[in-house]
Amino acid sequence: MSAPLPFRTRVFALLECFTNKSIADASVEEIQARRAARAKLLSSPVGRLVAGRPHPGVRIEDRRVDLEHEAIDDLEPEPSPVSLRLRIYRPSERVRGPLPVVLLFHGGGWVLGNAEQNEWWASHMAARTPCLVVSADYRLAPEHPYPAAVLDCWAVHRWLAVHAAELGGDPSRVVVAGDSAGGNLAAVVADLAGRSGGPLPVGQVLIYPAAEMEEEFPSERQFANAPVLTSRSMRAFVRLYLAGADPYVPTAAPLRGSIAGAAVPALVQMAGHDPLRDNAIRYAAALRSKGGDVTETDYPDAVHGYLSLPGISPSATRALDEVIAFVRRVTTADPAGEADPSVPSRI
Repeated sequence: MSAPLPFRTRVFALLECFTNKSIADASVEEIQARRAARAKLLSSPVGRLVAGRPHPGVRIEDRRVDLEHEAIDDLEPEPSPVSLRLRIYRPSERVRGPLPVVLLFHGGGWVLGNAEQNEWWASHMAARTPCLVVSADYRLAPEHPYPAAVLDCWAVHRWLAVHAAELGGDPSRVVVAGDSAGGNLAAVVADLAGRSGGPLPVGQVLIYPAAEMEEEFPSERQFANAPVLTSRSMRAFVRLYLAGADPYVPTAAPLRGSIAGAAVPALVQMAGHDPLRDNAIRYAAALRSKGGDVTETDYPDAVHGYLSLPGISPSATRALDEVIAFVRRVTTADPAGEADPSVPSRI
């Protein structure tokens, strides 16, 4: 169900109509240029007004790691290690004990974006939970089409199971999270963990996730020309990402699989004005049908991307509060919410 867009969101949408060329019309060279321009804009004063500023109470560092891939289903692993950048957010304030970890995958249609674009909610989540947030700069299409992103994200998840303690994190309390394409990848990682026997995350945060690649659901028709993401752009992102691969395999479309991810508690958020809205609704229903612990929340006055656009979407603050509450719940051993001595506390 949708509600009228707030004034500042409508102003943003109007400006975007004149400035945002569809990805469907972009060449590979233009896509690369757009990535650079987008990163520059996000770091500018205007970009900070729209995308938010990092929390002052966090330390941010980059770490490059070499990842060994493994065969997944019928996907062949990379022949040699892949070097990826991890952007790590940790609370500046001292905490007692190892921190729970949120492994974060950014959105951008598997084609655009970087680890910095979620700086606002990643840093606020790190400071306020408190937790360690590890944002993965996975490889992008069209240079690296499916399954590169899946192989990368699964490899980072497995890497954390071994190395989280080196970062000050607790490898037994990892939450996978992502928005849009990143929500797709978080769902795929949780599903792979459920099917393979681990390492199993303790929760999954899926923000307006892409769960299906082929079928057109009603929300895609209803919001075909919505702000931020249109139906035409959706289809272009899928085409660039899959590059002819099977759109029905669960490592691409988790809605098409056995939904083993239901073994992992889930928070699924959706926007009222979003062609991907029904993707979120149907995936939450699929998890629930398999007995999953699912919290499903609708932000009816929001557009796709709201959690990365706090400057133009009033829903972002409420949505972030919900994400933090969910991460706290699933990383605390006591389901009744009583303080657990193993959970980090401020000192």
